[in-house]
Amino acid sequence: MQTTSVEGKTSLKAKVQKLGSTLSSMIMPNIGALIAWGVLTALFIPDGYFPNEQLAEMVGPMLNYLIPILIGYTGGKVIAGERGAVVGGIATMGVIVGTGIPMMLGAMIMGPFAGFCMKQFDKYFQHRIKAGFEMLVNNFSAGLIGFALAILGYIVVGPVVDTLTTAMATGVDIILNAHLIPLANIFIEPAKILFLNNAINHGILTPLGTEQAAETGRSILFLLEANPGPGLGVLLAFMLFGKGAAKSSSPGAILIHFFGGIHEIYFPYVMMKPLLFLAVIAGGITGSFTLQALGAGLRAPASPGSIIAIMAMAPQGGHIPVLIGVTVAAATSFAVAAIILKADSKEEEIDFAASVAATQQAKMASKGINQATNIGVDNKVQKIIFACDAGMGSSAMGASILRKKIKEANLPQAVTNSAISQLVDDASALIVTQVELQERAKQKAPNATFVSVENFLNSPRYDEIVAELSGTVAEQPSEKKAVNPVSSPAYTNVAEIVLVYDEREGSATMGLRMLEEMFNKNHLQIPIKKMNYRELKVQPSTLVVALSSMKSDVEAVAPNAQIFEVENFVQSKKYEVLVEQLKHQK
Repeated sequence: MQTTSVEGKTSLKAKVQKLGSTLSSMIMPNIGALIAWGVLTALFIPDGYFPNEQLAEMVGPMLNYLIPILIGYTGGKVIAGERGAVVGGIATMGVIVGTGIPMMLGAMIMGPFAGFCMKQFDKYFQHRIKAGFEMLVNNFSAGLIGFALAILGYIVVGPVVDTLTTAMATGVDIILNAHLIPLANIFIEPAKILFLNNAINHGILTPLGTEQAAETGRSILFLLEANPGPGLGVLLAFMLFGKGAAKSSSPGAILIHFFGGIHEIYFPYVMMKPLLFLAVIAGGITGSFTLQALGAGLRAPASPGSIIAIMAMAPQGGHIPVLIGVTVAAATSFAVAAIILKADSKEEEIDFAASVAATQQAKMASKGINQATNIGVDNKVQKIIFACDAGMGSSAMGASILRKKIKEANLPQAVTNSAISQLVDDASALIVTQVELQERAKQKAPNATFVSVENFLNSPRYDEIVAELSGTVAEQPSEKKAVNPVSSPAYTNVAEIVLVYDEREGSATMGLRMLEEMFNKNHLQIPIKKMNYRELKVQPSTLVVALSSMKSDVEAVAPNAQIFEVENFVQSKKYEVLVEQLKHQK
């Protein structure tokens, strides 16, 4: 199996992505709890849709206890599994009790730290435990470490985080009062394209937004990254002014982005024309300015960033301002993107799939990686994992696409999706990632086989994966062009066709059956047979179908034969070429 070694040095971008992934990996699994809290707040608090004093009593405990403990538990689990999770929950309780404000940020500190402590303890002491004492040591070690960290959280971490939270909240208020929130999109929009969207939204904005929503009932911070307007504008511009497959694929991308909330779908459209960064930045700034001017905000984070989820999280009477902000963002982004796309009208037509492949090859080449047609997938691959930052959204959809292709090819490999932080090093795994995230994924699973794509939802690499797993060769774009029988080399007086093989008689048999079927459909009456190339005794009127790797052997045995080369005996597109040539043979 072909594997790719991890580079000795980790790039700064990968380090930033890893930090952001660690933060978001604590929030993402618990988005359901935040949504539940948001719905509970929207319905039952005094100014909610259905005020209910008894049910509203759950709002405070959920925010102050349940959500921080879940975050701390998840943070510990990310670092040290179930034992780290338990200790993370215990440690988080210390920062909760030690302060009087919701401790989401404190949980994001104590959870991973507790997991780290638990992991180090197990590393140094697990192999020293006497047989029969494992359960005793494991239970007491988790309890005592959790106890110590809870005390540390209560005395030290809680007050420090309380001070930091108060400072950050003051800073947010200053920015809000100075109407500078829109300027944050100068950094947010490009960072999203670099797949830092989950890190920004769930690692930074969600904790701060939750603090603000607890006091004011809503927060604009939930809309800074989740606003689908900038991406919608770019996709609309491609739909009206784009070219080639980018234009034809944009309507479907709009549905996935705007209603499905999978923002990653528009990232490759921006990457293929870097000037479009200006479009999404302009859309983000104007959208946020409008939202701030209208006092718009959400009660809880909208995840995924679908307009449906956003409307569900909007407070009573706050839907119109949110819709206006999204519309303004989309209109601005569309206007800028349209100007950029129309300015390129003199360029050649853009083929979206080719653009994606070219971008990927350039990036791989810049890293010294040879990207040939053979992508290094072999029959040792037992499972395929789509890995992205959060392990949901676009990777789940990409896994669904390849899963269907794998099923149609009757292949046994299971196809799943996962967050990069949850990857396990497995030499039998094929991991599919976006190009921007591959470096981080290789650090988690250096012995796996990797395939990188620009877009999980529209990649020609999936056909290559299926072809190599099934032992065939993926058809290349050049083979899809129509054959010109006049300009193609013509064969002379072909009276018989022989498929020759060395050791792979089975594939030659399959090729013979395919040729017979195609000859029957085209009313060609030329006999076809197969034989070992060593037995060849042919006339000049014999056309030998041989693998490219066997051409020299065939020429040595039958120098007078006409030879038709194929990369694989079941390469149907090649046979279409042959049929056209035989129909016009001289």
